[in-house]
Amino acid sequence: MNNKYIFGLVGAALALFVVYMSTFIVSEKEQAILLRFSKIERTDFKPGLHLMVPFLDSVKKFERRILTLDSSPKRILTGQKKNVDVNYFAKWRICDVNAFYVAFDRGDVKKATQQLADVVNDQLQVEFNGRTIKEVVSDHRDEIMRNLTEETNKKIRKYGIQVVDVRIKQIELEKSVLGSVYERMQEERKKVAYGHRAEGEKSSRIIRAEADKKRIEILADARKEAEKIRGQGDAKATAIYAKAYNQDKEFFAFYRSLQGYRNSFTSKDDVIVLEPDSEFFKYFSSSK
Repeated sequence: MNNKYIFGLVGAALALFVVYMSTFIVSEKEQAILLRFSKIERTDFKPGLHLMVPFLDSVKKFERRILTLDSSPKRILTGQKKNVDVNYFAKWRICDVNAFYVAFDRGDVKKATQQLADVVNDQLQVEFNGRTIKEVVSDHRDEIMRNLTEETNKKIRKYGIQVVDVRIKQIELEKSVLGSVYERMQEERKKVAYGHRAEGEKSSRIIRAEADKKRIEILADARKEAEKIRGQGDAKATAIYAKAYNQDKEFFAFYRSLQGYRNSFTSKDDVIVLEPDSEFFKYFSSSK
């Protein structure tokens, strides 16, 4: 009984061992290569449980996720023959695990990283060759990073690598040229500022001239309208006077004389010298 029990345990252990040696699991963050006698047999594995032939097959797994190449500062020569230290990082992934395995000695990630760094460094030199320090520091920086990503991808793709992005973190100038570069950049900024200020003053003069012209036109229109209204008022007053005069000429003459007396003698100290038979005193001497 004991022997049977022991043989059963041994058989179960052997069965479990065979099952263990015959299966492998690929997670969602991995991609795998099935090797038979060190030759690639299959690479198209999806995440999950898979079978293999024990002792004949072996499995090598690689990252499916995006990897990072974080470089140390590299000295690059610009178009002005000035050295700058460039610090960058690159995001990459294995897009063809078969090509990657063959190209880098059974998929050595360190060798792949070194190859990628060499390609990026060479492309950095190409991008910096035709540009000034100011252009690589500020003006063309986005264009340089875009070109780096595209051109590096073209050269490294054959190794089963896809470059997702290349970003320049820092560009440092040599201390010997740092001061002169800053002074040159300040002068250029001043020229730009002077240009903007001149444009602003020109626009200000144009706006002020237009406003003065508009003001003169508004005042002229206002005077014209005022004269028109005044003329209409005078005409209306004259018409009223004429109508009143025609209704009773004698009374109107008397009323106008009273107004003349009132306007002439506004104070007790007012004195007027006229002949007694003057038309002005017509109604003083009249009993009517």
